[in-house]
Amino acid sequence: MPESPADGTAAAGTGANTQATATTQQQQPAAQQPQATPAQTPQTQQEVDRIVLNYLNQKGYRQAETALKREANLLTLEEQAAALAAKDKETTGTATPAGPPQPTHDKNEMGDPDAYDQAYSSLRRWIENSLDLYKPELMSVLFPLFLHSYLNLVNRGLKEQASKFMTGYKSDHLEMHSQDIARLATITDAQHIKENELAQMYKTNKYNLRMAPVSFELLIAFLQDNKFIVLLRIVNQHVNIQVGAAAAGEDEVIGIAGHGTHQLATFNQQSVVLGQMPPDAAFREQIEQTLKEEEALAGGDTIMNGETPTSLLEEYKKVKTEAGVDSPSRDDVPLPPYKGSDIQAEIEALRDSRKRVALGPSSLPSICAYTFHNTQENINCVTVSEDATMMAAGFSESYVRLWSLNGEKLRGFRSNFNPAHIHDSNDLNRVKEKKGAESKKLIGHAGPVFGASFSPDNKYLITCSEDKSARLWSTSTLTNLVCYKGHNYPVWDVDFGPQGFYFATASHDRTARLWSCDHIYPLRIFAGHLSDVDVVKFHPNSKYVVTGSSDKTSRLWDVQRGTCVRVFTGHVGAIQAIAMSPDGRMMASAGDDRSIQLWDLGSGKRMKKMTGHQGTIYSLDFSQDGSILVSGSADCTVRAWDVKKEGSQGGAGHRILQDDREGTATGSANGTVASSPVLAQGHGQGALGTGATAAAMERLNKKGLQTGPLESDDHLATFPTKRTPIYKVQFTKRNLCLAIGAFSGN
Repeated sequence: MPESPADGTAAAGTGANTQATATTQQQQPAAQQPQATPAQTPQTQQEVDRIVLNYLNQKGYRQAETALKREANLLTLEEQAAALAAKDKETTGTATPAGPPQPTHDKNEMGDPDAYDQAYSSLRRWIENSLDLYKPELMSVLFPLFLHSYLNLVNRGLKEQASKFMTGYKSDHLEMHSQDIARLATITDAQHIKENELAQMYKTNKYNLRMAPVSFELLIAFLQDNKFIVLLRIVNQHVNIQVGAAAAGEDEVIGIAGHGTHQLATFNQQSVVLGQMPPDAAFREQIEQTLKEEEALAGGDTIMNGETPTSLLEEYKKVKTEAGVDSPSRDDVPLPPYKGSDIQAEIEALRDSRKRVALGPSSLPSICAYTFHNTQENINCVTVSEDATMMAAGFSESYVRLWSLNGEKLRGFRSNFNPAHIHDSNDLNRVKEKKGAESKKLIGHAGPVFGASFSPDNKYLITCSEDKSARLWSTSTLTNLVCYKGHNYPVWDVDFGPQGFYFATASHDRTARLWSCDHIYPLRIFAGHLSDVDVVKFHPNSKYVVTGSSDKTSRLWDVQRGTCVRVFTGHVGAIQAIAMSPDGRMMASAGDDRSIQLWDLGSGKRMKKMTGHQGTIYSLDFSQDGSILVSGSADCTVRAWDVKKEGSQGGAGHRILQDDREGTATGSANGTVASSPVLAQGHGQGALGTGATAAAMERLNKKGLQTGPLESDDHLATFPTKRTPIYKVQFTKRNLCLAIGAFSGN
């Protein structure tokens, strides 16, 4: 018979409702255990015990008699009280008055009032240092342990320890459970627990969790090895851990059924300012003056059909943004003074908006695809400048390669020049190479390059690497200007702010950091994710930064305060891609779970879930009017999605096979191609209901046709490549979609 530890064991079943238990057992050798015969019944066994007790009493073996009574559960209430009083007298020298037996506690709990604090802090520290693969599941058990530890301390009358415990650890759970913690923190007496409905709900109902078998075994083994009986008792009495993955179609309940345990809505009610940042008054006047001068010199333009267009000045007056109620102040994000190049860039953006193509469900974007050959194993990241004149890619060989896309040659410095002789742009041009090239290598990093981003004016390129640093490059001189060091581990992603002065990085050290080009140290550190921060994006008004992490969440951070103001949960895999709508009201996230989730930044709620990709999604981008979203994936496709169409929170409403026949690829005038069997949208007469949907999916599974998630109703088109996973999708100012990938021979 296997021997169990004397301080606690954990029994785990194999069913869907496996529950962790912690019990104290004493094992006896098999030869010494009484063997009950079929003729014996519990009543005859009790009579035998009585006969033995009488024999021991007659012989005067008092200790043996008491031990047998205790072993056979034959002690009366008075005898139990007397035994407790004698035990207290031996340990403390004072006897407790006889009376009904009192609730007993573990000796560690009785002897050390700080047992809960020590056990909880050790478990918390162990989870923090655990592998990222198991950390999210292990973190979920901390809240019920925290809650019941606090209630137990209050129930025992340890007010000082309870207050210290609540103050020390409540900050870990405020994001998810702020309402419950606020109500339970007012409980300071055992009588309050009896009168508080929320406390009684937690005391009388088990907290439901789901864990993978490995995570569950690690947790129980840690509690047992460290003899944290106080926590094992809570797990046994108040937590229901379901081991294994949820069955298909199972409605998974986390927390207590019927109670909104995850209260992110309260945390996400923090005020945010999502409007566009208004331009500086002097900057706006300067642009208007420049436009007037250009119109006076040009004397009017004509467009292709011979009609006179609206002047740029009139268009600028229509589209210029004024400070609104939800617009940030320019003091919220300090910026350097504007330059003459900023004025020209604003005018060029105005010209691009005039030539912008209107997109929608009936007018899908044109896609220009760039394919890298012989680089599939080495290329890590790729980006294109906003005006689509340059492209940069980072490689595993620790270098960055820059390409010119507009036909102009890239010219670096000659090797034999004296920097002291350069005083103006003419001197700079004289020391440049006479013959340029279409691409140039930028060498400086000491490890693989994982992220790159162009500044809005295309003058600079920022890159990040495994060498824990970010480097700023000049696109005109093709030289490295600054090396930014601050992260403790590899840096996965980098993004320039809309104004070009700030940039943000995301790292393996579970933080994102805010930098400015004129400081070599970070201005803000955004800490809160439980795992790697894989992707980072600026909000269009520069006041916020959005991060996506391997902990399956994304967060919105205030760059001024450095605090998290929104948490978005719902993905079941690491988040690899994030996109912000041009108006700053929506955010899209995607990643390893092959789904795209659209979020309302104002409320923090998910607007809808879009499915259809059959591989990891690497990149997302909104069209300039925010009506179309495009995505690039490892399944070698670019897909277009309808942002404006209302969708289901649960991702319902899919295209389902209408019959049992295997479909064929169909095309239309706009070049869309179905990459899966013919799927029909469930609308109007004859639409498939829930039962028909389930039946159709069952037929797909039986025939082996259903290899990935079904396409949601928001899906507009699929643009397949031959064998090229798409690493980057990006809209230009005129709504041309650029797609970039590396050809794969497999």
